Amino acid sequence: MIGLLRGTIIHRFDPNIIIDVNGVGYKVFASHGVLSQSTTPEQIITIYTYTHVREDTLELFGFLTHPDLLLFEQLLSVSGIGPKTAIAVFSIGDRDAILNAISSGNITFFTTVPRLGTKNAQKIIIELKGKVDLTSSVMNNSNSELIVALQSFGFSMKEIQHALSSIEQSAQMPQDMPSQIKLVLKYLGK
Repeated sequence: MIGLLRGTIIHRFDPNIIIDVNGVGYKVFASHGVLSQSTTPEQIITIYTYTHVREDTLELFGFLTHPDLLLFEQLLSVSGIGPKTAIAVFSIGDRDAILNAISSGNITFFTTVPRLGTKNAQKIIIELKGKVDLTSSVMNNSNSELIVALQSFGFSMKEIQHALSSIEQSAQMPQDMPSQIKLVLKYLGK
């Protein structure tokens, strides 16, 4: 699957952009954040992508940050929410606004999305509330790169959040990323 694209924006036609990566043009459904950064043609951009494959379709959905992509994937985990609806959620708010709407149970925020009714808005809030509370509390500590690295080792968000809060309480967290990874892996290995 395609996880990241780095190339030149050739064309923008909302909600899509076409990115030239070494002579191959990729059509990407872009989040509002990507579209707002795509103001000039021939601009070089790096985006994290989600590849959606169906029997008759192969589509890419792009985000400026990995935490945005993770939130998009969490939205997709809710039954009844497809990738086009999930990307439309990003058109009405950024990651913080979406996380706040889920945490506060703001159904009105989600019902402003086309094709997303009250029932599915409630499902998003109910199914993701616990997950995004963990995600937002850990992400607000500006540990997103560390979290991504630890998830690549197969640890769950809950395990990572528990380890980080325990380490931060003991005030042992080093400043550099490699040392942070080693310390958290050591803690998780206990």
